[in-house]
Amino acid sequence: MNDTRERNHHKAGLSRRDFLRTSGAAAATAAALAEAPPALAEEAPAKIVAKAIGPEPIKLTLDVNDAAMTTHVEPRVTLLDALRNYLDVTGCKRVCDRGTCGACTVMVDGKPIYSCTMLALEAEGKKIKTAESLIDGGKLDAVPAAFAKHDAQQCGFCTPGFVVAMRAAFDKNPNATPAEIEEALSGNICRCGTYQQMRDAIAALCKNQRKGD
Repeated sequence: MNDTRERNHHKAGLSRRDFLRTSGAAAATAAALAEAPPALAEEAPAKIVAKAIGPEPIKLTLDVNDAAMTTHVEPRVTLLDALRNYLDVTGCKRVCDRGTCGACTVMVDGKPIYSCTMLALEAEGKKIKTAESLIDGGKLDAVPAAFAKHDAQQCGFCTPGFVVAMRAAFDKNPNATPAEIEEALSGNICRCGTYQQMRDAIAALCKNQRKGD
């Protein structure tokens, strides 16, 4: 009968005898590892110490339109607020403040970004270009000049974001088609609805780019 019971235990799974034997071996192994000399023990990873910043204002220097601008901001301040409220660079506009309309678009290292979605601290050490950079010695860049020529603005709040995003698109692809430029502007909204005038400006710009003007 005992043999039958033992066989039934083996069929059903781990027997109590096997369980105790396995548990004892595991405990002995753990104890041996705990008592192992340091030379055999795995080295612990180096502790990473993060530098605490804030909440008080800290010194910040930003490269804005090829000029070093220094101020003091709290770590929670966005790039949009730092530019407008601390550095008096007001080309980028606050409209939605939720990263959906594009009015606050600036270029950071050549890429268009919503400045309301980036902390000012994240932009340190990067090259920031705003709508103010699209004029040189009183001469407008071709993009805002086309906007003015084709009356592609009304209230003007969205215009800086559009011209910055469009300049970034042409910088990336000078031979872009009108459809490609419109795709690049898909993150910008004009609540006045001057899209047709913008399309006229885009068509003229693309034509001039192909001519090499």
